[in-house]
Amino acid sequence: MALSDVFLAPLGLAAALVVVPIVLLYLIRPDPERVELPTFRFLADEQRQRAVTPLLERLSRSLLLLIQILAVLLLAGSLAAPYVPVQERAVVEETVLVVDTSASMATTDGGETRLDRALAAADEEVTTRTSVVTTDGGGQVALRRGPPSAARDALAGLEATDAPGDLRGAVAQARALVEEDVRVVVLSDFQGSEWADAVRSLRARDVSVSLRQFAGGGAANVGFVDRRFGGSEVTFSVRNFGAESATRTVSLGDREREIALAAGDVTTVTFPVPAGASEARLSPGDDFATDDAVPVVAPEDPTVDTLVLTNDRNRYLTTALSLVDQVDLTVDNPPTTVEDDYDVILYSNVDGDSLLPGNVQAGRDTVASGGGVAVQAQPEMPDRLRDLLLVEPGPTGSAPTVRRTAETALTEGIDFQAPDEYLTGSLRSGETLVELRDGTPLLATDRRESGRLLYYGYIEERSSFKYNYQYPVFWKRAVFHLAGREPLSALNHETGDTVRFGADRIEGPSGRLAGPTATVREVGVYTAGGTAESAALLSERESAVDAADLGERSGPVGNVTRTETRTVPQRVTEFVALGALLVVLLEVGYLRRRGEL
Repeated sequence: MALSDVFLAPLGLAAALVVVPIVLLYLIRPDPERVELPTFRFLADEQRQRAVTPLLERLSRSLLLLIQILAVLLLAGSLAAPYVPVQERAVVEETVLVVDTSASMATTDGGETRLDRALAAADEEVTTRTSVVTTDGGGQVALRRGPPSAARDALAGLEATDAPGDLRGAVAQARALVEEDVRVVVLSDFQGSEWADAVRSLRARDVSVSLRQFAGGGAANVGFVDRRFGGSEVTFSVRNFGAESATRTVSLGDREREIALAAGDVTTVTFPVPAGASEARLSPGDDFATDDAVPVVAPEDPTVDTLVLTNDRNRYLTTALSLVDQVDLTVDNPPTTVEDDYDVILYSNVDGDSLLPGNVQAGRDTVASGGGVAVQAQPEMPDRLRDLLLVEPGPTGSAPTVRRTAETALTEGIDFQAPDEYLTGSLRSGETLVELRDGTPLLATDRRESGRLLYYGYIEERSSFKYNYQYPVFWKRAVFHLAGREPLSALNHETGDTVRFGADRIEGPSGRLAGPTATVREVGVYTAGGTAESAALLSERESAVDAADLGERSGPVGNVTRTETRTVPQRVTEFVALGALLVVLLEVGYLRRRGEL
């Protein structure tokens, strides 16, 4: 056996060489001088013969030497740092616990969730110093090197979110916390395989990583995996993750439909979107309730009441707007009286002499009430529209080029062509979204009080943009923008998304959040500034809750061992040093008994 198998510092054994001079001193020391006392000679001889034999006398004379040699050897052994190999868990003082708090950990198994079982196991792994990392937000440190009491409090406060988790990011976060002699324990259902590389990377740094899997329940899960909006309808995708066929009833508002799914099947269901907040639901439910419901939010009044004031009908604009289901279009010709309230008013090719003050005041009132007004360029702009016009108009120009287009929700994906002829001018207020070569705005927006203004710089009869297939797309966006109506896809999010709300105070499904930007991690409805938005779990990976046992997997996860059996040296230096001290005390007692102390 090599010395390194027993001693951490074998060089310390060199101290045992002290034994050599001790033995030499015993060999060269002079014998004691004998003085004979005739009076006691015969008595002493008789007593010695009865007390000891010659062999025992030699041992008695060398016992002190043996004690001193033993003391030196024990001291030398303690300097060499002796150890015994023990299981690493028996001596580690710091642990990093990676706890999966993703939505799938809410799967029930025998009355308990996977997370409940994981937290109970994590409590047993707490050591002198413990860090806790969750899968929330790509890996969030819930506790950094805390004592046992703080670690158990941190674990008790953990809950499964309704959002997908990032186990790979959490293990990477644990790597940043790892120092020498630290053990990492990962507690998860281990869905997917993305985390495997992070575990291998950690083990490559000679860090002990144990994997504790909790994957019970969820064998027959059926859940929503997608939601798509088209006009005033919503289409849901439902998948059967189980190994047997299943039947479910899908309901939304007052509509419902029964669907049958074979094992692994995906089926779509389309319903009209109810006004306000509603919820699509699968019944009956199953072990994973999170993907059995999808909230849906729509405006309380989905219709955008739109008025086009024009003196030439402008059939391209009116046709584009009439194609939008949610637009209730009215076309009127000045001079006219605007009596009804509208969400949006568009001024297009208006005769300045026919435009009444009341027609312009209707636009001002619409903006003041939170609606919007758009003004289209024309060779002669009516003076009465001045306070609603974002551009200071000049003479007409020709043959321009588009110099800059800002990326916004209004302009995204639209190719704004240069007009053949245009109205020159400079921006009075607001923001230019599309700018021509000479600095003239072709498209500009602004906010007034609680409403919105839009300048549309194409002169209709002198532009080919009206023939572009993107023309109705633009006007649909423009009308919804002016009315302050977000498209349904912008009001309904997936859990885990970071959403910018319209107010600092956000009321979530189970409490208040700080805004205006927040990450939605809970399924339900969020309200801010009078506007409602929703979040739902729509993740095939997270809904595939029937996770296979780690020992039965192949591919990227197949060669990742569940638990590493590692031994570490347990020092016994203190015990050897204590033995040396006891031997020294024995030597002192022996010398005292001989009368030499």
